[in-house]
This record gives sequence, C-alpha cells and structure tokens, in this order.
Amino acid sequence: MKRTYESRKYIIAGIFVLTGVIFIIKLIFLQVLENEYKLSAENNVLRYITQYPPRGLVYDRNDRLLIYNEAAYDLLVTPRLVGETDTNEMCNLLKITREEFIRRMDIAKKHSYYKPSIFLEQISKEDYGYLEEKLFKYPGFYIQARTLRKYPFPVAAHIFGYVSEVNKKEIKRDSYYKQGDYIGKSGIEKYYEKSLRGRKGLKIVMVDVFNREKGRFQGGKYNVSAVAGKNIRLTIDTELQVYGEKLMKNKKGGIVAIEPATGEILALVTSPNYDPNQLIGRIRSKNFSKLSKDPLEPLFNRATMAQYPPGSTFKVVNTLIGQQEHVLFPYTEYSCNGVTTYPIPCSHNHESPLNLVDAIEQSCNPYFWQVFKSILEMDKFTTIQEAYTSWREQVMKFGIGARLPGDISDQRGGNLPEDSYFNKYYGVNGWKATTVRSLSIGQGEVELTPLQLANLVAILANRGYYYPPHLLKQVIGDTSLVNDFKEKHDVKIDRKYFKPVIEGMHLVYTGEMGSARWYTADSIPACGKTGTSQNPHGKNHSLFIAFAPKDDPQIAIAVVVENCGFGSTWAAPIATLMMEKYLTGEVNPVWYQDKMLNTNLIQEN
Repeated sequence: MKRTYESRKYIIAGIFVLTGVIFIIKLIFLQVLENEYKLSAENNVLRYITQYPPRGLVYDRNDRLLIYNEAAYDLLVTPRLVGETDTNEMCNLLKITREEFIRRMDIAKKHSYYKPSIFLEQISKEDYGYLEEKLFKYPGFYIQARTLRKYPFPVAAHIFGYVSEVNKKEIKRDSYYKQGDYIGKSGIEKYYEKSLRGRKGLKIVMVDVFNREKGRFQGGKYNVSAVAGKNIRLTIDTELQVYGEKLMKNKKGGIVAIEPATGEILALVTSPNYDPNQLIGRIRSKNFSKLSKDPLEPLFNRATMAQYPPGSTFKVVNTLIGQQEHVLFPYTEYSCNGVTTYPIPCSHNHESPLNLVDAIEQSCNPYFWQVFKSILEMDKFTTIQEAYTSWREQVMKFGIGARLPGDISDQRGGNLPEDSYFNKYYGVNGWKATTVRSLSIGQGEVELTPLQLANLVAILANRGYYYPPHLLKQVIGDTSLVNDFKEKHDVKIDRKYFKPVIEGMHLVYTGEMGSARWYTADSIPACGKTGTSQNPHGKNHSLFIAFAPKDDPQIAIAVVVENCGFGSTWAAPIATLMMEKYLTGEVNPVWYQDKMLNTNLIQEN
C-alpha cells in the first residue's frame, strides 16, 4: 500500500512540473516570440509617427520659384483600436460617403489589423482644422502631417511630372518606401527623386485612451529628425516657357528650345497641356481620369514622345553627309523642272539650276534627291544594303533613330529603320536608291521628335557637335549630377561643311525667295529651315528649325504644329517670336503675333 502511494506521489509531482513547464513555454511565446500582445500593449501608450521631409524646392534658371510645398495631412487608422464610431458624423467630417468609409476600413484591415495605415490621404489645412477638434471621439484614428506640391505658374506640367502614392513594384524595388509613401511618377520629379525626396524621420509620442497626444516618449530620446530634400535649379526660362505655351494654345504640337553651347533646355512646350495643380491632392485621381479620357490627349508629351516626318528640315543632314563623302560641293548644281520634275517633284517653280546655298534657300526637292542618290550610289559600295547602312550610321550620329542622352526620361527615339526593314518588304535584291527616295526630303520611314529636331539645329549652331539636352542646371549644394551632361558628342562632319548650310539657312530669312522672309527681326541675324511634313490623316504638319544669332548662337529651336499646312505659315513665325522673346526680353509688335496667339487651329480642324 505504501509503495503504491509513493508511486502516485511522483506522478502528481510530474503533473505539476509539466504544468509549470507548459505555463513557462506559453509565457515565453506570448512575451518573447508572439508580438501581438506586445504590440497591443505598446500601441495603447506609444505612437510611432513617420516624419515626412519636405521635398526639395524647384527653381528656374533665373531663380524663379516653380515648385514649393504646402502642408497637408493624412488620416491614419489602427483597426484593432477602433471602437464604436459615429460613422455618419465621421463621413461628414471627411466629406466621404458611408460606403467609401466601409471600403477604406476594409482596406486598412487587410493591410494590418494591428499596425496603422493611411485611411484618407491629403486632407487640406481647412478640413484638418475641423477634424482635429473632434478626433478624440474616434479611437484608433490619428493625423500625420506631410506636404503637397504647389505650382505658382500653371505651366510646364510635362517637365515637372507629378507625385503620387507608391505601388507594390516601387516598394519592392526600393526598401526606402513603405505603403502610403509618395514618389515622383514622371518628369523631373521622377528622374531626380532621390535628390528631391530627402530622408524620413521618426517621432515617438505617448497617447491616452482618448487618442490624445500626451508628450514625447522619454523626452524625444529616440526621435529621428527628417532631412529635407535638396533644392534644384532647372535650365528652363519661365517667361519663355509661358510665352511658348500661349503661342501654342488651341494648337497641337510642340516647341523645344536649347542653348547650343551647353545643351540646356530653355523651353519645352507640348500642346494641348494641363495645369500641374490639377494633379495634386485628393482631386488628382478624378482629374487624372478626366485628362486621360480627353481625345486631345493633354497627358501626352508631344515635345518628346510624338514622332513626325521631319520634311525639308532633314535636307540639311543629307547636305552635310554628301559633302563629307565628297559627292557634293558648294558649287554643285542640279536642274529642276518645278512641279513636273520626276521622280520627286518640287513644291514650286523657281530659277534653275541652283547651287547648294540657293537650293537650301529654295528647299528644292529634286536637288536633295540627287544628293541622296549620289550618296547611296557611291562606287565604294557594292550593295544597296552596304550603302544604306553607312548612310544610316552617319545620320544616327546626329541623335536621330535612338533616344538622346540627358535627363528626359519620357522620350522616344524616332524612327530610322535598318536595311533589314527594306529587305523584308522588297526582297534583298528588290530595292535601290529610288525605292527609298522619300528619305532624301525627310518623308517616308524617317521620323523625329521635336526634341531631336531641336538637338539637330543645336548641332548646326555649334558647327558639328552637341551636348546632351537636359533640364537640370544645378542640384543646389551638389555638383555631381551636372557633370553627366558635359560629354561632347561630335557628329564627325568637318566644320567647313557647315558654312554653306548656314548661309543657305540665313537666306531662308533674308533672301528674296526665303520661306521665312516675312518674319525677319532686324536686330537678330537668324538662320532657319522650314519643313512641311506629309500627314495621311489630314492637313500637313508645319515644321521649322532655327537658331540665332547666326555667328554667336544662344538659342536653337524646333517647332511642330500639327495639321495646319506649310512650315512657313505657323511654325516659322512661332519660332521667330520665341527667339526674339528670349534674346531681347520682349517682342516688338508685329502683325503675325496676334494671329499666332488667337487662332484656334484645333477648332478649325
């Protein structure tokens, strides 16, 4: 009997020991391994608030403020702490429907039941004032300050781009970002995001059961200060940009103006456009949807993304290549029978034959077809493919057929097909110079963006080279990024071959038959070239490239106006007005300024 009870004693003791071990393991699990209760306890007394830094300010080349920050507020929620809530009152305060309230709460719960997430973003200063007074009635909700971008000049939307909330791909790509953070999505806001964003900070505060802050945790010992983003200075001239957008109002197309000596972009206009203030705050989503559905496509950056046949502006490229290959000389003459010339007719009747300088002034199509033909039929080539590939490689040195270097992220490279393109359509032995003759006058398969056209005329102004077209003049306090744009790109054309081209372009303004002779500014010796780009969908596109002054170029410009006819009718006067505005600071009253400012070409078409 005694031995029986003694054995039971060990069993009972074992049960107590086992129970103790289970309790110890459970306590370790709850207090060490399991964060749920720890988080719950800490969240009752502490709140971890991200301190968002103000994004860097943006100035133009003359130190005009283009982008600044304005205070805004996000409403955050921790779903586990939300108790009984007067939903109707809350919806009235937030200016949302009950259905929207429920939807946003469901999203927050899916994100995390225990951690805070954004419930409603970008609350204005005015709405925040009303909300702050009653927020103590809603446990689990609290406010977090941030900033919104503001634009004092309602221009240059495509240059600036916009800022909005990060998506999952962006969070995965960069661990700096968390859900609810904001990031530059396009334009310079995207390209210079790391400079502009700054560095986030952290503030830990104590709160009571009524969701009210009671002070800093341990006197702010563990707080981390936010570091503001770096300010940047852009290359654009705001007055020129504003004037360009006025000239292009109610028109479709683009303007790009460049300082040839540096590659700095002075103006980049796309039309139709929009006010950048439309894509900030809580109205952003609604306005973005409206803009994206607009048939005029105001979100589309025509200055860097639209591709057009360059028309007669392209003749200068073939002129330079022809001289470099020694198949063309200033004294070379070709005959022209005007509109009856075959295989490429001229656009008008004129004196014949012409030399090179006069052919540029007259923009004689048959002349430049003969130049192109002589390039492709040189004796050193055994096949058309070999000749075409050599020509194409020379053209690409002008920044044609590929994206240009620089900080323009949203750009297309134009079109300049390889010989395989023609082999596919005509067969290896099925094509020759006459098959691709339209390339001699900038038609057919070749296409350029206005940015590439402006870069082309910068090359002409520099007599043979260019620097990457760019928008950044300076990250204030940091010179490293600007060095990216100091690489000189030489097009490998002897400088002497630019002289007849430039003389011919000067005659476009000053010659008796120059196509821009009506727009000559007496004080500005300018050089230009018109282009009329064929459009199978309607009226031709009007193109013009120019630079000034002739012997000390300070501005190179390209203008494209869609569906309006000859290059001399619209693009040439707009380019001339822009150059005069930049070089003199004003525009003398001229008959064609009112026409450019007040004609609605979109309505006419």
